[in-house]
Amino acid sequence: MDINSNLQSKLDNLPKTPGCYLFKNEQQKVIYIGKAKILRNRVRQYFQESKRDDLKLQVMVSKVRDVEIIETDSEVEALILESNLVKEYRPRYNIELKDDKSFPYIKVTDELFPRIYVTREKEKSGGRFFGPYTDVKNLRHTLKTLHRIFPVRSCTHHFTAETIDAKKVKLCLDYYIHKCDGPCQGLISADEYSKIIVQMERFLNGKTNVLLKHMRNEMQGYASAQQFEAAAKIRDRIKAIENYTESQKVVFQDLSDKDILAVAAEEDHACGVVFKIRDGKMIGRQHFYFTHVEDKTQQQILETLLKNYYLQSDYVPNEIYLQLEPDEPTALRDWLQSKSGEAVVFVIPKIGEKHKLVDMCERNARLLLGELKLQKLKAKESYVPKVLQSLQRDLNLKALPRRIECFDNSNIQGSDPVASMVVFEDGKPKKSEYRKFKIKTVDGPDDFASMHEVLTRRYLRVLKEGLEFPDMIVIDGGKGQLSSAVSALEGLGIAVSKAGSDGQSIIGLAKRMEEIFVPGVSDSIMIPKTSSSIKLLQHVRDEAHRFAITFHRERRDKRVIASELDGIDGVGEKRRRLLINHFGSVKKLSEAGINEIAEVEGINENIARRIYEYFNEQNPDDGEHDL
Repeated sequence: MDINSNLQSKLDNLPKTPGCYLFKNEQQKVIYIGKAKILRNRVRQYFQESKRDDLKLQVMVSKVRDVEIIETDSEVEALILESNLVKEYRPRYNIELKDDKSFPYIKVTDELFPRIYVTREKEKSGGRFFGPYTDVKNLRHTLKTLHRIFPVRSCTHHFTAETIDAKKVKLCLDYYIHKCDGPCQGLISADEYSKIIVQMERFLNGKTNVLLKHMRNEMQGYASAQQFEAAAKIRDRIKAIENYTESQKVVFQDLSDKDILAVAAEEDHACGVVFKIRDGKMIGRQHFYFTHVEDKTQQQILETLLKNYYLQSDYVPNEIYLQLEPDEPTALRDWLQSKSGEAVVFVIPKIGEKHKLVDMCERNARLLLGELKLQKLKAKESYVPKVLQSLQRDLNLKALPRRIECFDNSNIQGSDPVASMVVFEDGKPKKSEYRKFKIKTVDGPDDFASMHEVLTRRYLRVLKEGLEFPDMIVIDGGKGQLSSAVSALEGLGIAVSKAGSDGQSIIGLAKRMEEIFVPGVSDSIMIPKTSSSIKLLQHVRDEAHRFAITFHRERRDKRVIASELDGIDGVGEKRRRLLINHFGSVKKLSEAGINEIAEVEGINENIARRIYEYFNEQNPDDGEHDL
């Protein structure tokens, strides 16, 4: 591939240290972020022809024009930094957590009498967090169970020793139905309340065996002291917890904590599942959806799941069971051990019951991925925007216009003629499928011939490549432009719908009176200006016009700036292109100082001075060159 001198210089001077690399395109937008143990070796691999056998990787590397390097002290730091940078920049070629929303947590506040509630904002300080919960239904069930078993206050009052002594807050209904022990009135001490909070946190962590052991000892203590009412309360909590844990499946005979992780991928989507095992019992399942995985290995997707899950989770068990070893296990393990404070091991079981559990985790991931695809398919098929129904009715269309392609021409007195095509699906623009056309066969300002050329080129390609035909074609213009478009389609053997007959639906939208013309009908159709369908057509037409005008200006600007710079000694085609890309217009270039011009790659100080003097001598008053 052709590597510019700036990028080549950076590749030649890469450090042999760990860190992160950010690939940028021509617009300096970050398109990929990666980490490396040795930056020099890893980054340079991308630009070796023998290493780029993957088509998507070739496409990504072909767009790289710059690379930014961030050095770190260790590979572990690079791993954490990479995850944070991906969340910040959301690069096109990185695996992305679907919807990228913050998952909810259960928070225990650090007040005198702590509260528990659900939050999506995980602050760096103040309170303890449990989660994340990807299943809101499961979260609500957990919170309901907590309030049923533990008498923790649900009010939002801020209590201090002074407010409690002054009894400023009255007892609420929760006290009378035994869901709160009345800290607002000092009916329970802070120490006794904190014991309940500790019990609740053990419950949230799945440490029910340890919790029940402590609670039974506490109950015996109250009974020995003949505090039978307090002992009865503990007994009722023990019974509620035992009933809750009876429904949990025992999957390990040893009582150590474990997480089981597996992923499943199909096309450009993936699902990762985490089984949480505490005290030998399955206490919950969490799942995450990912996109942009089509060119990623299963190890890379699994590594992304590991990082996303444990970046959000405060608890890391000693054993993590995986379906296969991730790409860079050492860095991941070191990071998890630093987070946990204890040794963490990856286990990849091949046979036996442990392998069956990992396999079950993977089957869950495949099942959830299948459900996601089915939901998306059903949602797409069943959802019909009302505006499309209105448009179908107003224009008497046989098919619902779910996909609309609209064309417009743009030129000034025949110079730099271009055309645009915009695509709307279900009433919304689909910018990834917009197309630009340079008019090649028409001389002078001939809108009819230009439209004929563009429609021919577009739908000849559709026919050759077996692409999807639109439900409706919209032409920006009246009878003349529409007639040219129809002629182009029929010249390709495409039948056009006329007066309600079968065939490709196509209309012309004239701007002057917002008249709509259809083939085979002499009179125009007038839709009320307040109708949603005419507003949609106007939106489609205006978007095509905007896109065409933008493309025309780009071409004109490049031509004008090129011709303007022809008179400067030492500025040839290559340097003109560099200046065009850097400044974008003659006006901006003419306003730049010598140092600013010299910053452009390939422009030395002498050339920069000539350019500066050229514009200032030509325009001593203001130096402006409006396009």
